[in-house]
Amino acid sequence: MSVTTAWRADPYDDALRTGRGPLFLSRPDGWLLPLEVERWCAAPDAADRTVLDRCRGPVLDIGCGPGRLVAALARVGRPTLGVDVSPAAVARAVRSGGSALCRSVFDPLPREGSWGTALLIDGNIGIGGDPRALLSRVAELVAPDGVLIAEAAPVEVDERVDVRVVDGSGGLGASFPWARVGLSALAGHATATGWARTEPWTAQGRTFVCLSRGVGPRREETHGSLVV
Repeated sequence: MSVTTAWRADPYDDALRTGRGPLFLSRPDGWLLPLEVERWCAAPDAADRTVLDRCRGPVLDIGCGPGRLVAALARVGRPTLGVDVSPAAVARAVRSGGSALCRSVFDPLPREGSWGTALLIDGNIGIGGDPRALLSRVAELVAPDGVLIAEAAPVEVDERVDVRVVDGSGGLGASFPWARVGLSALAGHATATGWARTEPWTAQGRTFVCLSRGVGPRREETHGSLVV
């Protein structure tokens, strides 16, 4: 089953409809990674605001989930689009005031090659289970002087594994490939795909890095509505 189909299956959509967990990614060995559904469905917190403050130009939020970041950016007039493969996530993002499409990052997307900032937050560097393929795809989406803000795992890890979404009460989603990478591993994958690390930082126990294509001067920021 594809990643797109897996994330559209219950129990993930059910959790996003209600805004509540518990929800986990489960490895075949039984290890569970808690998914922070309540945080994703709330307003941006202090750590999120460090990301929002670094966004420049039109913003593409890859794996936007229920849309807290796209909605926050829309409220200050920044052109922003979220993409997510979960219909429940996209519906909630739109209800919150953001613009979002139910689409994979590997599908054709609006404004390819012109986004000022791309976001891979909340573990979304793991999309597809191949960080280098994902980073190469994002390079096609941002402008030559664009940036990628990515969130790394809080521990040093470089893992590719098949996982399922589980709810702790018997709900079990389909298996799909996922990855987890810490800051060092993310830096290595970024270098291998033509990105340069410009600024790592931590906030509230979360680890982020801003990556640059390193080509040309930064464009002047633009604000306004986004037509997709």
